[in-house]
Amino acid sequence: MFITPAYAQTLSGGATSLTSLAQFAPLVLIFVVFYFLLIRPTQVQQKKLKARLAMLKRGDKIVTAGGIVGVVKKAGDGATEIEVEIAPSVVVNVVRSTVTSFITPEPANDKI
Repeated sequence: MFITPAYAQTLSGGATSLTSLAQFAPLVLIFVVFYFLLIRPTQVQQKKLKARLAMLKRGDKIVTAGGIVGVVKKAGDGATEIEVEIAPSVVVNVVRSTVTSFITPEPANDKI
């Protein structure tokens, strides 16, 4: 007798695939934004840290994941452990992968 509202609201042909694609467009857009704002910068930062860890040398001032600040005394090529001086005459072995950042001395500012 009466046409149900469900039949009256459906679209015909290829328009249904276009509308279903339009429903997923915001999700795809959100993923793209997250990738370029969160994931990509983290990957670049990790790549730089890994390269810097490979070039670790004696005299570099470092910070470990535990918050220990020290100066590298011995770092062999390819070795997993390095020797770090954390206080005068106190040398500890630290796993190379626990180094989280490097402390670089600031250039002297002669202008007063």
